[in-house]
Amino acid sequence: MKPGCDSPRQTLIRRTDQKFKLYALFLKSPIFGSLLQKVAVARFSRTLSTMLSSGVPILDALEIVARTAGNVVVEKEILMTKSSIAEGKTIAEPLQGSKVFPGMVVQMISVGEQTGAMDAMLGKIADFYDDEVDTAVDALTSLLEPLLMVGLGGTIGCLLIAMYLPIFKIADNVV
Repeated sequence: MKPGCDSPRQTLIRRTDQKFKLYALFLKSPIFGSLLQKVAVARFSRTLSTMLSSGVPILDALEIVARTAGNVVVEKEILMTKSSIAEGKTIAEPLQGSKVFPGMVVQMISVGEQTGAMDAMLGKIADFYDDEVDTAVDALTSLLEPLLMVGLGGTIGCLLIAMYLPIFKIADNVV
């Protein structure tokens, strides 16, 4: 290996670190951050609910859910939760300090653990956040429509000016 070159492992670690920072930045972004958080919570809740209702052990289910999270930050939170559960804690305890999972979600998970209806509670969380995602996407779409119209109008105006300006210059030269 040449001096100054990184080993493949160092490159992978750097890429993973950069990917983590990028996804953390996405979750903190002003407009899309809350939407991405809601999508992550809905995906986590729906997948874990399905796994638990199918009889998959909780540690295996959390491992699979972490891999399907679609976000490195959420994956890390779920894997930390899995290791805490392996140490004997509840699911809600490690999620309380999480920046990804809102307090309401942690409370509902805690209630689901206490009542023994974790899969049903996760299903309710997923339904709620699916509705929230739909509402947020509709709001973003309604915001984008006027911006697209203004942009399209500006583009058409520029094309018209670019098309008619040479004609007017020719007419000035003829007269």
